[in-house]
Amino acid sequence: MADKFDVIVIGAGPGGYVAAIRAAQLGLKTACVEKWVNKEGKTVHGGTCLNVGCIPSKALLETSHKFAEARDHFAEIGIDAGEPTPNIAKMLEFKDGVIAKNVGGISALFKANGVTALEGTGKVVSSKQVEVTGHDGETASYEAENIVIASGSVPVEIPPTPLTEGLIVDSSGALKFDEVPKRLGVIGAGVIGLELGSVWSRLGSDVTVLEAMDSFLPMVDKDVAKEAQKLFKKQGLDIKLGARVTGSEVKDKEVVVKYTDANGEQEQTFDKLIVCVGRRPYTEGVLSDDVGVKLDERGSVFVDDECRTSVPGVYAIGDVVRGPMLAHKASEEGMMVADIIAGHKAEMNYDAIPSVIYTAPEVAWVGMNEQDAKEAGIEVKTGSFPFSANGRALANNAPEGMAKIIADAETDRVLGLHIISQHAGELIAQGVIAMEFGSSAEDLALTCYAHPSTSEAVHEAALAVDGHAIHMANRKKRK
Repeated sequence: MADKFDVIVIGAGPGGYVAAIRAAQLGLKTACVEKWVNKEGKTVHGGTCLNVGCIPSKALLETSHKFAEARDHFAEIGIDAGEPTPNIAKMLEFKDGVIAKNVGGISALFKANGVTALEGTGKVVSSKQVEVTGHDGETASYEAENIVIASGSVPVEIPPTPLTEGLIVDSSGALKFDEVPKRLGVIGAGVIGLELGSVWSRLGSDVTVLEAMDSFLPMVDKDVAKEAQKLFKKQGLDIKLGARVTGSEVKDKEVVVKYTDANGEQEQTFDKLIVCVGRRPYTEGVLSDDVGVKLDERGSVFVDDECRTSVPGVYAIGDVVRGPMLAHKASEEGMMVADIIAGHKAEMNYDAIPSVIYTAPEVAWVGMNEQDAKEAGIEVKTGSFPFSANGRALANNAPEGMAKIIADAETDRVLGLHIISQHAGELIAQGVIAMEFGSSAEDLALTCYAHPSTSEAVHEAALAVDGHAIHMANRKKRK
């Protein structure tokens, strides 16, 4: 039997590595198990997010956005830069460099905080024991007073479109194209599909997005979703709703996709196809059959509000449990669990988790949208403000979008904030903080915002809740 730990974390993604660092900071002897290896065969930390998800996709989103801005908008603001040319190899090199810096940072943080990094595949074999199978096949057992499962998720594959190397790919494969596909198909108009579709559309692909649902971004407020759909269409994304993919065939390095829509059976040919229909919890090989940890009907590890599983001393966090599959949600759960293990009081507000689509403009939201509030029987009042009336947005040559606040009609408490704009992912933090502290729309309306700043749009939306917006005509007047 090897060393005994206070805490062993399985998985070094944004949930696992944060839980491990926090636990070590609180004086607990902590180890973190990770099986991910890079192309050089070296163990790397950060999970999907840092290696093939959040971080590399944002690197390509940023570089492709800068290219499109130079091509389409520099002349508008007086910069004559000629016709820019995308260097895909250099963009991928930049993306890989960003990944390396982030991964190296986590390894350094483990050392600085005294976290023991275990290399290999971790498996919970009892409530107090973890078995680690190294990359060489050797197995070692470790005792732990507490175990945290943070094994994450993997892309969902669907039978009609089996992955085919270089042609039909998942979100990871879409980050590796070494040239711009002329015709690109994307299955799924969710966060990942829209982001990846945007990257390659900006670089020159004709992008068609096939979405099985009849509504666009149903989790976003209907007014913001409508604006987003209009802007994405203007940018060249052909988004087909109610398009259910029924099959695919690879022919001469092309992909023929069959789908049905309101007009019947359809067929379309692409040079590349990206499958982005969601992710599923990853639990394969993580739990012994007799350990007693229960899974729910979706295959997620069943946990309570404090991420305790059905087995005392065993916790689970992040994508492998209920709730949105978001890196920051996983990180916050990791810190909460570490605090609880260390004997501190901790909880997480699941009503105030922000979501962001990093397109251009970005779409961000937190809390309830108007349609969900009404379906829940809550009488609401709303305030909206367009960025076309915001001085800083105009100066940035980014006037698209709007900010919308949903407030309880009786108490004025902020129930949600939805934004589509440049840097919406940064602006949404105002709504998160407001909801965390139980703020009213009036609280935001009485707050002094810097001028000129795009954040003033949120201020004006708060004022508009009661018909008091200053920089636009109000639909209603209130005393």
